[in-house]
Amino acid sequence: MAEGDNKSANLLAQETSQLEEQLQGWGEVILAGDQVLRWEKPWYPAVLVGATTILFMLIYFLDPSVLTGLSCSVMILCLADYLVPTLAPRVFGSNKWTTEQQQRFHEICGNLVKTQRRVLGWWKSFIFGSLVAVAWIGQQVHNLFLTYLIVSFLLLLPGLNQHGIITKYAGMVKREINKLLKQKEKKNE
Repeated sequence: MAEGDNKSANLLAQETSQLEEQLQGWGEVILAGDQVLRWEKPWYPAVLVGATTILFMLIYFLDPSVLTGLSCSVMILCLADYLVPTLAPRVFGSNKWTTEQQQRFHEICGNLVKTQRRVLGWWKSFIFGSLVAVAWIGQQVHNLFLTYLIVSFLLLLPGLNQHGIITKYAGMVKREINKLLKQKEKKNE
């Protein structure tokens, strides 16, 4: 068992190292984005929701076709991939990384690799049921609004997790479910 854990840890370290190399030009931007996503300042959640709202309002008002939206998204990603590594050192100052910044960048890359593994595992486990549920929800709610809610939630998720909000409300839900189950057991006795 220990050999399997060691092999898994080595694979995780290797994948993390590869991701660090691939994202090295984006380091300053990733660290700044991490601070925003973890709500290191109290006004960061408002910035996230505000920026997301502006983006989706723009999409709503422009009403691009799917092909136009996809083309523009890919074009913006390509421009960002080209410009960010070039402009980031000028915008964020010196290229010298502190040990703390390097360690945080390593943690972020490790978390991204772990998240990718979890998502792939969930995808394999829940693919059919999830697709049926998503199809039904997609039929009931406007696509753009649903996408807006998902993107907003995903952008707020790291901060919610960092500040213990998810744990707090998950605990409350768990207690309520346990109360309901106990009440049901009492009725059945």
